[in-house]
Amino acid sequence: MAPLYYFIALLTITLLVLLSGHRRRRRRHLNLPPTIPNSLPIIGHLHLIFRQPHQPLHRTLTSLSSTYGPILHLHFGSRPVLIVSSPSAAEECLTTNDIIFANRPLLLSAKYLGFNHSILGAAPYGPYWRNLRRIATIELLSTSRIVSLARIRAEETRSLLRSLFSTAAADRWNLAEMKTSIKNLSLNTMMRMVDGEKYYDERFWLMVEDAFKLSGSSSVEDFVPWITWFGVAATKRRMMRLGKELDERFQMMVDERRRRRRSVVEEKTLVDVMLALQEEEPERYSDEIIKGMLWVLIAAGTESSSGTMEWALSLLLNHPKTLQKARDEIDFHVGRDRLITDSDLPHLHYLQNIIKETLRLYPAGPLLVPHYSSTDCTVEGYNIPGGTMLLINVYAIQRDPKLWKEAESFKPERFDEGEGSEGFQFFPFGSGRRKCPGEVMANRMMGMTLGALVQCFEWERVGEEMVDLSEGEGLTLPKLFPLEIKYKPREVMMNVLSQL
Repeated sequence: MAPLYYFIALLTITLLVLLSGHRRRRRRHLNLPPTIPNSLPIIGHLHLIFRQPHQPLHRTLTSLSSTYGPILHLHFGSRPVLIVSSPSAAEECLTTNDIIFANRPLLLSAKYLGFNHSILGAAPYGPYWRNLRRIATIELLSTSRIVSLARIRAEETRSLLRSLFSTAAADRWNLAEMKTSIKNLSLNTMMRMVDGEKYYDERFWLMVEDAFKLSGSSSVEDFVPWITWFGVAATKRRMMRLGKELDERFQMMVDERRRRRRSVVEEKTLVDVMLALQEEEPERYSDEIIKGMLWVLIAAGTESSSGTMEWALSLLLNHPKTLQKARDEIDFHVGRDRLITDSDLPHLHYLQNIIKETLRLYPAGPLLVPHYSSTDCTVEGYNIPGGTMLLINVYAIQRDPKLWKEAESFKPERFDEGEGSEGFQFFPFGSGRRKCPGEVMANRMMGMTLGALVQCFEWERVGEEMVDLSEGEGLTLPKLFPLEIKYKPREVMMNVLSQL
């Protein structure tokens, strides 16, 4: 068997080298976008991606685009990849060619962590996906549903404030590690909306965190699949184990909720909505669909919102005048004798600008979720073959100095001046058919929590040095170092805080 094994491996490598030569000849006949020199046989341009293994992928692609141009045609192993870092090209991809790029590439993360490509974010474009989108936008994330769940968001915000207040001395600065506090708030809020229960389960949170790290990592197995023949499949094995654990956890959640619905009259949760749909059309709403939808809501709603709030607090600590301006706005519109509520958010324009500016600098999905062309098309006059993976570098576009004044600076006021309002200069939640349907929910959650923290407490950096804004790896752009902070209750809010 060994000689046959090595013969097959040698034959495969030979064919891949020949294919690489054919690819170069084909490029001469097609009007493909610019590429980068030094593409290697078999791996293509992957050596450029993995050359700096601890640098986030969006940073690497931003650097390459600044050198070689805003639209690039690369090869990640056997996959052709279109890298877009300009508003005009992004707009053409997501408007003119929206249907063509509405598909998703078949990636290991979507297979093993996305219930075999069945979740909303990974499902191929077609009737099945349209049904998932309809469920999300009409049944689960409609304006009326979001409004009806305001009480849960308010209660979890109060729980965070109460926890901070109960462990704080009023007459001196107190230390807090905010990443854990904010993530617990986000997870408990989403779990109560979805399942009606809080989750004090550290393992569940680690599962969510690991899933986003694995989904956002550059897995060589996705682009050079035959490498698994040589026993190099660590990422794939991790995904398989985690996917199995997620499936078991969500099946337990669905089964428990199904049992309780038969015996107890409770407030309707999002699981209940899905189970009611299943009773009406069991062939259309399987347990797999329900589990996948719950996973998307919990994971995306928790990770993206909590990460953005941690970035926002970090930026405010580095810009105390901006923090004070936000507090003054809240004091003026809300007062000091009650907590901020959902209904206050439309009046707090500067707070909204802070969230926008945070999302501009640190978008929750710096490369969006990868798209995939179903057929040939043109972008910016270039031929794009069908079967091309599309990565839109929102991070690069939203920091482009040709589009933004002082692009690297934190300036919430820029949105009052109309910056980012034209074309595809600011779209942290994506655009087109695959736009994130949870944008309204995320903005409500972030506005409520960040506003309450600013309203109720004084905040300062732990030391004189600025908060470190280094970026970690992952699908949702986490901070590399968790935020540690000094805080104390505001004297004018002591009465409100003492009644929580």
